[in-house]
Amino acid sequence: MSQNQVYLTVSALNKYIKDRLERLEHLQAIFIKGEISNYTKYDRGNAYFTLKDGESQIKAIMFSRDASDLAFSPKEGDNVLVEAKINVYVPRGEYSLIVTKMTLDGIGELYLKYEQLKNALEEQGYFDPKHKKPIPKFPKRIGVVTSPSGAVIQDILNTVNSRYRLTEIILYPSLVQGDGAKYEIANQIKRANREKLVDVLIVGRGGGSIEDLWAFNEIEVIEAIFKSDIPVISAIGHETDTTISDFVSSLRVPTPTAAAVAATPNEEDLKQYLIDQKKRMLNLLNQKIENYELAIIQLEKRLNLQSPDTKIKTYNEKFDQLINKMHREMAYLISEKKNKLSLIEAKIISPKEMVKSYQERLNYLNTNLKSNIIKLYQHKEHQYQIQLTKLNSLNPLKTLEKGFGVITKEQKLIRSVSDVNLDDTIDIEIIDGTIRTKVIEKREKNGKE
Repeated sequence: MSQNQVYLTVSALNKYIKDRLERLEHLQAIFIKGEISNYTKYDRGNAYFTLKDGESQIKAIMFSRDASDLAFSPKEGDNVLVEAKINVYVPRGEYSLIVTKMTLDGIGELYLKYEQLKNALEEQGYFDPKHKKPIPKFPKRIGVVTSPSGAVIQDILNTVNSRYRLTEIILYPSLVQGDGAKYEIANQIKRANREKLVDVLIVGRGGGSIEDLWAFNEIEVIEAIFKSDIPVISAIGHETDTTISDFVSSLRVPTPTAAAVAATPNEEDLKQYLIDQKKRMLNLLNQKIENYELAIIQLEKRLNLQSPDTKIKTYNEKFDQLINKMHREMAYLISEKKNKLSLIEAKIISPKEMVKSYQERLNYLNTNLKSNIIKLYQHKEHQYQIQLTKLNSLNPLKTLEKGFGVITKEQKLIRSVSDVNLDDTIDIEIIDGTIRTKVIEKREKNGKE
């Protein structure tokens, strides 16, 4: 071992590595893709996780200022694309990534776009049940927007022909994936609404990846379905596949075959429909028969009322009624006149009796007048005494009789000690005269002089 050999401390070595790594230009901005593992976000907003692939892994940190700008919520297993730089932690001799930007990789980006659009449309009310239209039970024509060469149209044709041959299928051919598919699908939906030939519209295709089904997540197709006056059945992909078109359609079914079933009545529906129609026809027929029977009865009644015998009988009955009414009214009139005559006779009296009656009334009134005069006099006398008592109680002379006096200074009433000064001349009026005196001392109630 050479004595001239220089030995570094562990700290010095780690600091040297940190300085060398962090100064390398191509390590200042590193673009890496990998899978997230052990993702943890703390209260301050800093996120810690491991980025790994099939063979290696590296620790990473994303500070709150960058994590708050993420367009998605990272979780275990997400494949991501990150932009980062190298960082060396000297105390433990570990290196890691400081991540500044992160996005989902590949399909993850499409899924993020799907979720963002779905949430936005849901907030705007695109999925509200009030916008969904009822599917007709017995459609005359069914429109299908799909590829003319795919299995979808054949499945729908076979199913409809086996269930309900009274309807007609109208194909609106369209691309169902790739460039331009969204425009063709939207245009065919609009065309069906312009032509108004079909009662219900099936929009469908077979299964596939999210990329294959992406045309049905485009706003052009979604808007066309939402604005359609014709009810739309969505039959896109397999049962586990879901597109935004499914949520905005009037009805979503898992497969094209299920769409054909939903758009057509089954055998039981047809039987029940025929039974209901038969009952309705019988009810209408019975109602008409009843109406005709009632009409015949009314006509017979009118005929009987208009016959000569009936009319003569009616006139005789009316004549008898009038005769009886005349007799009753004459008897009533004679009785009323007799009563009036009796009243008049009762009112007629002799002049002597009238004079006697008036004399008696005059005597009664005279007696009553005298009695009322006496009562009035007594009442006034009583009122006078009351007022006299009140007046005496208010007479200042009465107060002076009790030993009180009225004190004045220069003919002005003195009400307070402060109204006089020492040596002032004041007058005291008592019951039998006036005393003039001079102020030699004054005291207030609080003891002041």
